[in-house]
Amino acid sequence: MSGIVGLVNVDGKPIDRPLLARLSETMEFRGPDAQEIWSRGAVGFGHAMLHTTPESRRCRQPCSLDDRVWIVADARVDAQADLRGKLRAAGAECPPNASDAELILHAYRIWGEECVRHLVGDFAFAIWDARRETLFCARDHFGVKPFFYAHAGNGLVFANTLNCVRQHPQVGDDLNDLAIADFLLFGVKQDAAATAFAGIWRLPPAHCMSWSQGTLRVVRYWDFAVAQERRYADAGDYVAEFMEHLQAAVADRLRSDRIGVLMSGGLDSASIAVVAQSLLSMQHDEFDLRAYTCVFDRLFADEERQFAALTAQALGIPIQYLVADDYTLFERWETPALRLPEPADEPLAAVYIDQAAQMAARSRVALTGWDGDALLSIKENGAGGAVNRCVRFARAAWHDLSRGRWPRLDLRARVNRLFFGVPEAPFAPPEWLNPSLIEELDLPARWREVHARSDVCASGHQETYRILNSPLLTNLLENYDPGVTRIPVETRHPFLDIRVVEYVLSLPVSPWCIDKRLLRTAMRDRLPESIRHRPKTPLLGDPVIELLQRADRRWLDTFGESPALDRYVDSRVLRSVPDTRDPDKAWIDMRPLCLNRWLQQQTTRSRTTKYEDHYEVA
Repeated sequence: MSGIVGLVNVDGKPIDRPLLARLSETMEFRGPDAQEIWSRGAVGFGHAMLHTTPESRRCRQPCSLDDRVWIVADARVDAQADLRGKLRAAGAECPPNASDAELILHAYRIWGEECVRHLVGDFAFAIWDARRETLFCARDHFGVKPFFYAHAGNGLVFANTLNCVRQHPQVGDDLNDLAIADFLLFGVKQDAAATAFAGIWRLPPAHCMSWSQGTLRVVRYWDFAVAQERRYADAGDYVAEFMEHLQAAVADRLRSDRIGVLMSGGLDSASIAVVAQSLLSMQHDEFDLRAYTCVFDRLFADEERQFAALTAQALGIPIQYLVADDYTLFERWETPALRLPEPADEPLAAVYIDQAAQMAARSRVALTGWDGDALLSIKENGAGGAVNRCVRFARAAWHDLSRGRWPRLDLRARVNRLFFGVPEAPFAPPEWLNPSLIEELDLPARWREVHARSDVCASGHQETYRILNSPLLTNLLENYDPGVTRIPVETRHPFLDIRVVEYVLSLPVSPWCIDKRLLRTAMRDRLPESIRHRPKTPLLGDPVIELLQRADRRWLDTFGESPALDRYVDSRVLRSVPDTRDPDKAWIDMRPLCLNRWLQQQTTRSRTTKYEDHYEVA
């Protein structure tokens, strides 16, 4: 995941190249292989390179095909044979060794801004077209690659790293009160374009934006289409076509002989591992494929070590464990490595940072099994409707992610609250939420708005549409990004391949998308039967809740209120948080503590000038 940054001056003044160079240097942690800048007149791009494919080793960015249209990109273009075929049919020829960024330029040369509709993969890029004096930017379908932007004086600054945008001296640090309130109420922002900062925006997934003559336009280029249901006479055809798409998705995400798999003891990540192992065996005489799993040996009963080991043994791949029993709440949050870009209820963030570092020691690419649950485990309508289905989804997601799919260790509680806590409950704010904030932002209306969005699921694939459109998904995917972890590992999600998603959405829900029938059938004779038939099993303990009940609470004794916290929270109430025995309430009451820690980081940061904090100094 390379770093990208760009500046455009609206008034036509030449770019400040030293500033552009400094902004590029702030992303050295995510692109340690090379940092380069390009500028011409009022436009400049910067790039920090991370080599993850053979093509990337030959690529230099920013780059151009004709010295008139320039690109800076963090991109992996998939389905390249299909794209090249379309380009040839349109009269364009691409060299066989063209990089991902160059392929996007060829597509732009043929289709202009419509090029994004022909792209498959994970990408965030910006193109400067000097002929039209237009900046064109785009982000991939599900938001795997981040993209942030802000107005800076008489110009525009963008990057795929939030803290890089914040380094611009004319970008303010004022907070976005509604985004903070969303975090405190729901655990995640509800506006796909918002950030925690009032003057910085994110380009939502499946959106592109263009800037020309001082006018900024943001549009959605792709949305879920209700596909016509396909029917085959032979049941085996459903499985065979699914495997074709899944193998293509995994193959496009390999492009390396050193791969990590964030592997739980469940079916989804094990299936990705078995497909990756098969493909690598055909492509390379020697390769390094290994699994990484987070386990608890003492904090509570945990079977994942056993099941993950069984899968690794069956595939003949090594497995490395991260034992998380001895981590404490808010461990190392005062250190630069744990300074998260935005507020997050991540009291165990040190666990996923350490797992990322563990993987980075051997590989720059990690595969996950996210989100097989949303695609392949739809529950038929029945008693309880959407609430029961979302509870099951939440438990399944928590089970997988906490066992090996770094980074989230709190997902069960968050999805529970997001998908069934909000719709069924009247607005009853936590007692610690500042009453003046409630009134000023009309938070009861905000609550009702989210309620309406999270209303009862329809039949068929509507549950999948809703989950894949959820702000929680974008938040989860961004948490894998080096802009959060500061670790140069590119995380790839084969189930979130647009070809896989669109195929599954065209299938009859019953029987193929009930209890992962499609995937279980596809993995016959590929995985141990105990893994292939293993039902979704809720984790037997929540590590955060377990730690809250421990006698050692020194983390609370060192609680010091940030002056900015009073805007959002009555801190006098917070001292009673560890005494609650209700897990859901404990998680909700954890949010102001997480916010306070984050605000303290911002206060510390404000004491330094920009370019002097840890984001610039490696």
